[in-house]
Amino acid sequence: MTTPPTSQAQCEHFAHCVQVFGGVPATSRRLGIDERAIRRFINGELPVSARLLGDCAAALRHLIAEATAAEADIAALNAG
Repeated sequence: MTTPPTSQAQCEHFAHCVQVFGGVPATSRRLGIDERAIRRFINGELPVSARLLGDCAAALRHLIAEATAAEADIAALNAG
């Protein structure tokens, strides 16, 4: 049985997701959350919930799909 992540670990994981998204403003746009709230989650002032991490995971999957499509377009341009 696994133990649930600590709030510090959740904050750190969320902060990493923010970096992957490209910073606080980009994360705010992707998740529809105020930039100030994003910073408060990162700093541990607000708890990072399982739902927030799930929303991050969904947004990351969408980002992956966008990046994959962009890469395919670039590859097609370079092939032609």
